[in-house]
Amino acid sequence: MKRTGKKIFFDFISKNGLKRSRQRELILDAFLSTDRHMSIEELYLKLRARHPDIGYSTVYRTMRLLVESGIAREFHFGDGQTRFEHLPGGERNDHLVCTRCNAITQFENETIEKLQGEIAASHGFLIETHKLKLYGLCAGCRA
Repeated sequence: MKRTGKKIFFDFISKNGLKRSRQRELILDAFLSTDRHMSIEELYLKLRARHPDIGYSTVYRTMRLLVESGIAREFHFGDGQTRFEHLPGGERNDHLVCTRCNAITQFENETIEKLQGEIAASHGFLIETHKLKLYGLCAGCRA
């Protein structure tokens, strides 16, 4: 995904007359190198440790461009922070969200996917994308 994501992003900024900068590339690499749902602040802090010249607003603007280019998706889990994940080529995924510690567990389940498809088909509906978020307590918080 990293190579494809970079190509998609740089094609997008070129097509839109934007600059390909070193800072944007560093932000893109840092974002694509994680499998976590990251907030802008988490990404900024991760980058700042090695690249103190990158500002928060640059990370924010670059994340907006990543969303616009289609390689990142925003998630709101009800804790006031926007988190981002990179899109793995059209795969659908669902989330378990702990309401106490805000841990997020991503999962995929073929039975759920099949059932959603059957429900949509029974209503003559074509699913293009979906978001399933289940809220509750993780194993650690339940203990």
